[in-house]
Amino acid sequence: MELQPIQSKIYEIRGQRVMLDFDLAELYQVETKRLKEAVRRNIERFEGDDFMFELSEKEYEILRTQIATSSLTSQNASSNWGGRRYMPFAFTEMGVAMLSSVLRSDTAIRVNRAIMRTFVAMRQMLTNPPVDRVAELQGEVLKLKEYVEEVFKDQNDINEDTRMQLELVSETLAELQAANKATEPRRAAGYHPSYQQP
Repeated sequence: MELQPIQSKIYEIRGQRVMLDFDLAELYQVETKRLKEAVRRNIERFEGDDFMFELSEKEYEILRTQIATSSLTSQNASSNWGGRRYMPFAFTEMGVAMLSSVLRSDTAIRVNRAIMRTFVAMRQMLTNPPVDRVAELQGEVLKLKEYVEEVFKDQNDINEDTRMQLELVSETLAELQAANKATEPRRAAGYHPSYQQP
């Protein structure tokens, strides 16, 4: 069973992530009425708001409005949000786990495993949010750009130093050449005695 359809049925109410009785009944392939009956017969297993609680009319209306305006709402899910005589039960993660001891069908067991995995996956996403790959790449490019600019700045400094050294070397060579010409014996103009005519 895929986790995404289950994740879309997990809501945050009273600061807890919960699933509603009609969504669970749909997943377990039982009537909501039967699910609620099974819970009421075993109500001691669900004592405390950390397992299950009944939504107030105000909570239900707020949630129904949010779901109705959500583009993620499927036709099937929206049909569950019609007029109700009784407010839905909201089951926390522990309450859903407890349902597996009340609903013992193979489907319930299989669905419960998928639901538990979904709750765990959502918890991991909250503690380790996914990395924004684009933002990460932008950061890396920015660091690379700063590094390259620094290297070019250093390179320009080196070139300037090298240019100054080359100028000094050129000046020194020019001075040496000038000094060398001054000390070279000059060849006498005119007839040279060692010169023999062929």
